[in-house]
Amino acid sequence: MKPASHVREPVPTPPPGWPRRALDAVLYSSGWLSGAALGLVGATFLGWGAPLPGRLGALIFAATLFLYNLDSVLPYKHGQLPGATRRKHWIRAHRPQLLVLTAAAGLVATILFLADARLPQLTPFLAHLGIISVLYSMPLVRYRGRWRALRDLPLLKVFLIAYVWAAVTVWVPALYQGRPLGSAAVLPLFAHRFLFILALALVFDIRDCTKDRLTGTRTFPGVLGIGATKALGVAALTAAALLGPAGATTVHHAALLLPLLLAAAVVWQAEESRPDYYFALLTDGVMVVQFLTVWGAEKW
Repeated sequence: MKPASHVREPVPTPPPGWPRRALDAVLYSSGWLSGAALGLVGATFLGWGAPLPGRLGALIFAATLFLYNLDSVLPYKHGQLPGATRRKHWIRAHRPQLLVLTAAAGLVATILFLADARLPQLTPFLAHLGIISVLYSMPLVRYRGRWRALRDLPLLKVFLIAYVWAAVTVWVPALYQGRPLGSAAVLPLFAHRFLFILALALVFDIRDCTKDRLTGTRTFPGVLGIGATKALGVAALTAAALLGPAGATTVHHAALLLPLLLAAAVVWQAEESRPDYYFALLTDGVMVVQFLTVWGAEKW
């Protein structure tokens, strides 16, 4: 045995620099995701040749920030299975700050909602989206010794995510403008957005495969396997490529196709072992790319 003086001490891991800390804060506080929601709404208005109403855009950003962080700060989360991912460690370490951010985002969303004369008229439609969003992970019933939420219903959670995101980013703008939901300019775009988000939601099912199996949540990776889930995601994106708003130009259709190709690559390369940035930055970033390509097509 070597003398104690020659025992090599473990080298402490240096704390991340400020760029990494800033990136983590933007990603894990749902700021990036809220920006993606705003971008999809912006892409919808651009596709219709209309400017994005600033108040509506700010409301959707704030409401997304509120709802996604609400799930992180609720007390029942403390009793769930621990996780070792960088994202979960960051959320636990910054729970007080997230609580303040959640309250502030909820307050801002409420003020913006009340300040717009057209939004209160959409209350019934917005209410059902809010109910789905809150109950998605809120414990509702106790079954086999564990509290269950909407997301725990077999194979349902990706469809809930796709529906709410498509409704918020397509149907809410349509209602705001007085467009019929079943019109040729709205319904195909809604179906396109639903399939696009559905494919991306399957990537997060792959990420959570082990956790969902341990908690008894039946998802597509657990039922069909990882390979079949990837094929399902690519099939959804292929179907989305066949849909598009009526009257769209060739350039606009091409702008919608590019994010689908990127999303297909993200789906096909998804693995549970991928780092958090693959999901929080890259997968969610595909939605930002859709806005950028549509914006670029409008400037063409």
